[in-house]
Amino acid sequence: MKKYLSVATIAAVLISSCTIVQPGETGVKRRLGKLNDKAYDPGIQLYNPFLSTILRLPIRTVNLEVRLPLPSKEGLTIQSEISILYRIEKNAGPDVIKNIGMNYEEVVILPVFRSAAADVTSKFFAKDMHSGERARIERNIRDTMMAVLGDKGFVVENVLLKSISLPSGLSAAIEEKLRAEQEAQRMEFTKQKEKLEAERKAIAAEGEKQAVIIAAQGFAEVDKIRAEGIANATKIEADAKAKANEMISKSLTPEVLKNNQIEAFKSLSNSNNSKVIITDGKTPLLGIPDGGK
Repeated sequence: MKKYLSVATIAAVLISSCTIVQPGETGVKRRLGKLNDKAYDPGIQLYNPFLSTILRLPIRTVNLEVRLPLPSKEGLTIQSEISILYRIEKNAGPDVIKNIGMNYEEVVILPVFRSAAADVTSKFFAKDMHSGERARIERNIRDTMMAVLGDKGFVVENVLLKSISLPSGLSAAIEEKLRAEQEAQRMEFTKQKEKLEAERKAIAAEGEKQAVIIAAQGFAEVDKIRAEGIANATKIEADAKAKANEMISKSLTPEVLKNNQIEAFKSLSNSNNSKVIITDGKTPLLGIPDGGK
């Protein structure tokens, strides 16, 4: 029986002399009230349970949610729900416990956050917390916190404004303003659309006008070419007739003309009808028979 009790006692001592540092944690050994400067990695860590203990700190990202009234630039109080995403640097565990203690959230994280949040939001209007300035407010709070906590072994990864509750009157005014801005944007879009349509119609009308002008110019050019063609043809014909007359005139010598007259008189003399021939008295009437005999 005593043997079994001894084994149980030894087993209990062995069990109580070790601890497990979980993933996402770091361990700090404290012996007789004095902290070891070494940060222990995740795994089984042995220690003397009568003289030492191992404190565990999370080094993974912690989400600390806070409900806080925030002041605005115009003096309003805005109810908010904010998430602080922070973590402890892996090798800073011993310094955090030594300088701040295990209740570091209440000692430094929350007080620094409240001060930074109030300092930042007091520079912005309440409506800014519902607009594109929201991300800027979050970033400014984070940067202000890091300026204080960075040297203490903390990393503030982000500050998120999860919800903002504005006074009812201000909320209605902001909504009305947003509706007015949306309506103005819609009207501006309609105006731009109508302007573009008018420009399109003007361009189309100008194109049609230019097409009519070009067509008219084309018809005029055709008529001009046709007229020039007719004029050239007439001139060529006249020139040809003139040249032909000139050639005929050159060919009509006195002898040719006299011979033509004689031939004409002969033709007349062969006719059975009575005829009167009037001459200048110089034209010979050779070989003309008497038509009356």
